[in-house]
Amino acid sequence: MLIYNVTLHVEDAILPQWLDWMKSTHIPEVLSTGKFLEATMTRILSEEDAGGSSYSVQYKVRDRATLEKYYKEDAARLRKQTEKLFGNSVIAFRTELEVLTIDRPPIKSATAYLFTYGTLQEEGVQNMVFSRTLNGNRDCLGSHKISEKMVGGLYPTIKSSEDPNDKVEGFVYVISEEELTLVDAYEGEAYERKSITLESGVKAWVYLGKPGI
Repeated sequence: MLIYNVTLHVEDAILPQWLDWMKSTHIPEVLSTGKFLEATMTRILSEEDAGGSSYSVQYKVRDRATLEKYYKEDAARLRKQTEKLFGNSVIAFRTELEVLTIDRPPIKSATAYLFTYGTLQEEGVQNMVFSRTLNGNRDCLGSHKISEKMVGGLYPTIKSSEDPNDKVEGFVYVISEEELTLVDAYEGEAYERKSITLESGVKAWVYLGKPGI
């Protein structure tokens, strides 16, 4: 996982307008590209000798390929919007951070079932999301198939099918409710969680790409 960090210095005269625009328009537009998992906005608590205030927005992204796709397809357009509205009143510089470890408290009892058909089956991704690898069982989701459309142009999703012979093969894992919220963060704004029943009869959660993303 990488963090795309944008640090911004904002002049006092436009600060209220800029803050409202960031929260209501700009950050949602960045997330709507489908390339980032989540965004965290913070105010930097330090004295500003030259006036104004400084902020940081950290966007979590799965991997380098997704970030490069954002640079190629979206970054220039979104930066131009900022420049058009605020000109030189906002100065930004950007850095990339690589996430090395994520430490969390011990998990509680596992009570939720998660059906996976993509990257969450990979040990590296599991270690990043859960700080452990998972033991799962093979299972299938009937009357569904892999969609031709990729989320963010990179990641698979599934869709319902009228053909009862269609099915999506994957693995089902037992995780805790706490860990389920970690999967919510990993899948990000581009996916939505849905309750389904697998061929084994197990009721599980699965993540589907949101319409239009």
